Amino acid sequence: MVYVYILDYADQRLNTMRASLKSAVLFFTMAMLPCAIFAQQSQPQSQQPESQEPLETLKVNVNVVTVYFNVKGKHGALIPNLTKNDFVVTEDGKPQTIKYFAAESNQPLTLGLMIDTSGSQQNVLGMEQDAGAEFLNQVLTPKDLAFLIGFDINVDLLQDFTSSGRDLRAALRKTRINTGGGGGAAGIPGLGQGPVPVSRPKGTLLYDAIYLAAHDKLREQVGRKAMIILTDGQDEGSQENLPEAIEAAQKADAMCYVILIADRGFYSQGGFYGGDSAMRRLAEETGGRVINVGNKPEKLRAAFDEISKELRTQYMIGYTPTNQTADGTYRKVDVRTVDKEYKVQARKGYYAPGPKQ
Repeated sequence: MVYVYILDYADQRLNTMRASLKSAVLFFTMAMLPCAIFAQQSQPQSQQPESQEPLETLKVNVNVVTVYFNVKGKHGALIPNLTKNDFVVTEDGKPQTIKYFAAESNQPLTLGLMIDTSGSQQNVLGMEQDAGAEFLNQVLTPKDLAFLIGFDINVDLLQDFTSSGRDLRAALRKTRINTGGGGGAAGIPGLGQGPVPVSRPKGTLLYDAIYLAAHDKLREQVGRKAMIILTDGQDEGSQENLPEAIEAAQKADAMCYVILIADRGFYSQGGFYGGDSAMRRLAEETGGRVINVGNKPEKLRAAFDEISKELRTQYMIGYTPTNQTADGTYRKVDVRTVDKEYKVQARKGYYAPGPKQ
């Protein structure tokens, strides 16, 4: 069953809309664990050195920070087969002891695929549907979960969590460009109430879509999580701003991969569209990256292939932070390799648990 979320940002605040959405589909949660991952999370046992404490001995009140990341060589090639001794970790500049380590080539993945359906994507939507369907067919396994969101003047959940690639591809095929004159994603309105009226004739609620996907979908999940966002990077009309979207992704421990895609002919001013710098900041802060494909189908397929390989060729490091203060502050994390020729692609930090209420 496809649930559709339509957000009226011109007339109501974002949290008011979230409350109505929660009553419609019963899946949004407003108080979840922060990015510091707790030990009820299932950790892999493969490639675990004998000197490590068994993961099953952890207690639920032990705070373990988990970082998933890639390692690349000088020319961008992924570097496999590294060991725990090849890495050093610091938090706010202070060395941390790596307690858990594994190569994450086959661990379950929770994925959010997000597609820009605003007017600027009119001439590239078809290739996004084709390449996106191929990617889903390639990357998803029966133990993975994924959902699909479309965003334009609305934010629509086109397919809720599923391991069915067929259902996701079917939802992807139904996406439509929406500029406020009708169209957009087709689906079933929540509780039979019909779509919420939208007063904005224009808009691309990119930051709101990222915030909602992170905070209201991914934050309640455990394990490896990622968002893949197909967009030109332009935001117009969001209630949330870029720092708030980044913070939500960090608190959800979700990597953000951005595929910059656009028909440059759409932009009457000429030159490049202006959303690339914001998207690079989002990706770098969360451990993902930006791939610019323009409007080339072959570049889009190559981008999906690269992301697929990165998601399936990851390392995991876990440590108990020396700073155990539950103050809700942001902590900077730096993961490096002993070999300075390598580059680590990882999130830049996490939010500590807040004070107990």
